[in-house]
Amino acid sequence: MIVDLHAHVIPDRLAPVGKGEGKPGPSVEPGEDAATRLLENGPMRFSASQTFFASEARLEALDANGVDAEVVSPMPPLLDYSLPAEEGLELSRRVNEFVVRLCEAEPNRLLGLGMVPLQDAEVAATELAEVKAMGLKGVEIASNAGGRSLGDEHFFGFFEEAERLELPVFVHALNPTLGERLTRAAGPTFAVTTEIAITAASIVTGGLAQRCPNLRLCFSHGAGGFPLMLPRAHWFWGRTWDELPTEEKTEGPSPTELARQYYYDALVFDRRALRFLIDLLGQDRLVIGTDFPAMPREQPIAKTLRSMDLPADVLEDICWNNAFRFLGIEPPKGGGAA
Repeated sequence: MIVDLHAHVIPDRLAPVGKGEGKPGPSVEPGEDAATRLLENGPMRFSASQTFFASEARLEALDANGVDAEVVSPMPPLLDYSLPAEEGLELSRRVNEFVVRLCEAEPNRLLGLGMVPLQDAEVAATELAEVKAMGLKGVEIASNAGGRSLGDEHFFGFFEEAERLELPVFVHALNPTLGERLTRAAGPTFAVTTEIAITAASIVTGGLAQRCPNLRLCFSHGAGGFPLMLPRAHWFWGRTWDELPTEEKTEGPSPTELARQYYYDALVFDRRALRFLIDLLGQDRLVIGTDFPAMPREQPIAKTLRSMDLPADVLEDICWNNAFRFLGIEPPKGGGAA
């Protein structure tokens, strides 16, 4: 069985919510033909195929790719935190309503995540109850809001409410704040993965992991370079290599232990990177993620993971068990071997 936890959708229609003279926010209009849509947000223009917005095409793609179920979340440019909170709330509700409708076509195979206006952490926290009432399985948020990493105390109330409601949160790398430090060519690859690493580090070291021990978070793109930073962080915490027991007087769990509270998608493109993540974080921390249909899935699905001669229980955890654990729902009976 394969469950893809990182896959995106775009509404078939979306009018801009902006009411003032400023930025109107994202919109979706018909594309060059009936089978496409055009997502626009400022200078960003993205042509979307039917797979992004039509349930029938979506289900056909699942079958063609050998995917049993996917957790669908809004395409990241829809997470526009530059809008005023009131407009951001309206945008979130319109997108969430679409995600609900799309998933109604086959609720056992299409599991929806919604969005909230994180530009106002209090409004976002309050909206979580509505997200849950709509039947959505959790929310997707960007890795920073207005340049603030998610480990900032400003967001603690939001995460506390997500923990209270038992709503999982998928953190997607977005809006890197690295300025001109990377060349334009490096931006799409290195800026995004560095951005998600920064916010993961802020969450683990900023007190949130200890404040909300039952919060279910998943980081996109394997949290970028963050896992490779953990051994160094562990050394400064306990002065030992290889995570050996420490004789130092330390406060609380190690950074590595705190990082293991969370989930990480396995979209890292290399068996060596996958092996490292399994060894460091644990087989119960990784989930399948593909960024589909913004990116093509590996063919056949999870080919690299399956080629690694992993024990059956490890493969099943990563391919589907962990996705259901993250969502906090019972897996379907007869999930079976991946």
